[in-house]
Amino acid sequence: MITYFVLTEIPTGEIIPDLRKKIHQIKADLNQLEGSVSDVPELINAANLLRSNECLLKVNEKKTDLLSIYEQYSKILEELLLYVLEIQNDLKEILKEQSLMISSQTKKQSKTKTKSKTSKK
Repeated sequence: MITYFVLTEIPTGEIIPDLRKKIHQIKADLNQLEGSVSDVPELINAANLLRSNECLLKVNEKKTDLLSIYEQYSKILEELLLYVLEIQNDLKEILKEQSLMISSQTKKQSKTKTKSKTSKK
C-alpha cells in the first residue's frame, strides 16, 4: 500500500537556515581570527608566541564548532533527501496505479462500444 507523507512531518524546516547562519558566522569569525596572528614588532618573541598561541586556540575552537555544525547540517540534509526519495517512490507508485486504472477504463469503454456496434447490426 502507498504511504502518503505530509510535509509538516519533516522536522527540519527551520533548522537548516539557522545552521547556515551559524556556518557563515563561524567562517567570518575564522577569517577575522586568522588575519590577526601577525607579530607586533614592539613585543618580544615570547609575547608574540603567546599571542599566536592564543589566536591558534581560538581558531581551533572555531574550526571544531564549524565541523560540529556541518555534521548537524549534513545529517538534516540526509533526512530531507530520504523524505524526497520516499515521496518520489510514492509518486511513481501512484502513477503506476493511475495508469492501470486508465488502461482498465479504456478497455471497458472499448468493450462496451464493440458490444453496442454488434447489437445494432
